[in-house]
Amino acid sequence: MQLYIQTKKHLSSLDEIPFRLEKDIQDIFEDNLESITGLRFIKSEFIIKAQRFDTLAFDLESKAFVIIEYKRERNYSVVDQGVSYLNLMLENKAEFIIEYNESQQGNLKRTDVDWSQSRVIFVSPSFTDFQRQASNFKDLPIELWEIKQYEGGIVVVNPVKKSKAAPSIKQVQQKEDTPMAKVVSEIKVYTEEDHLKNKSELVKELYEVFKSGIINLTADINVTPKKLYISFEKGTRIIADIVVQSQELKLYINTQNCSFSDLRKLGAPMTDKTKWGRGYYQISIKDTENLEYIMSLVKQAI
Repeated sequence: MQLYIQTKKHLSSLDEIPFRLEKDIQDIFEDNLESITGLRFIKSEFIIKAQRFDTLAFDLESKAFVIIEYKRERNYSVVDQGVSYLNLMLENKAEFIIEYNESQQGNLKRTDVDWSQSRVIFVSPSFTDFQRQASNFKDLPIELWEIKQYEGGIVVVNPVKKSKAAPSIKQVQQKEDTPMAKVVSEIKVYTEEDHLKNKSELVKELYEVFKSGIINLTADINVTPKKLYISFEKGTRIIADIVVQSQELKLYINTQNCSFSDLRKLGAPMTDKTKWGRGYYQISIKDTENLEYIMSLVKQAI
C-alpha cells in the first residue's frame, strides 16, 4: 500500500521507514496499546519457565489474557510459537493471575478469567504467504497484525484478515496428545455459524441483510465473531455489534457522539449493565422495514 500526502491538488508519495529494532515496534504498541487494540497493558517481557513473552495484555471485554509478540524479520513459524505460548499459559494459569493482580493492584480470581478466549497476536511489518496460510484457520486463536511506519510520523496498523473459506484446524489436527490438541480442546474461537446455529431461517436471513448493509457502508469493515455477539470493525475501531437472538437481532451502535441522532427513536442508549455488545445505542430488529434508516444511524459511528 502506497501512502500519499496532498498539498493543494498535488500528491506526494510517503516513503516507508523500516523499523531498526523489534523493540521499536514493541514501544509503539505498548505505549498505545489501548487505542490500537482495546487491550489493557499488564506486563512487558513477562517470563514463565524461562520463556519470555514480549507483551502480556488483558481483554477486559472477553476477560481473557492476550500474548503479543513482535517480529521484524519474517523467518519464523507463527503457528508453532503461538501454540507453544497458549499451551504454556493454560498450564500456568496461576502465574498469569498473580502478575495481573500485582501490576493492576487487583483481585482477579482464576474463575474470573475466560481461558477459552485466550489468544496470541503477532505484530510485524509484513508476513510471508506461508505464514498467512499456516495461520489461516477460522478457529485458531492466533492473529497476525501488520505495522508500517512512514515519514511524517505516520504509522499504519492493520489486522490480517482470514479468508472467508478458512477451514477448521480440527480438519487437519489428528494426534490427540499434542500441544495443538490441548489448545484446540480448551480454547474456543467463535464463528458466524456458531451464532446462527439453531436459529430460524427468518433470523438468519435478517442477519445476512443487515450484515451486508453494514459492510457496504464503507471499505475495509471486518466481521469478527465474539463469544456473545458479532462485531463489525474498521481497522481497530468498533463500528457496531449484532447479537443474534431466537426471534430478532439486537444491534449495538458504537457511538457516544453527542451529535448522534435517531429522529425516529427506534432505539435507546444502553448502560454497561444492560448491554451485551460494545456499542452504546441499542436497536431491536425484527424485520427489514427500517433497513436504510438504521444504516444511516450506523454510518454516524464511522
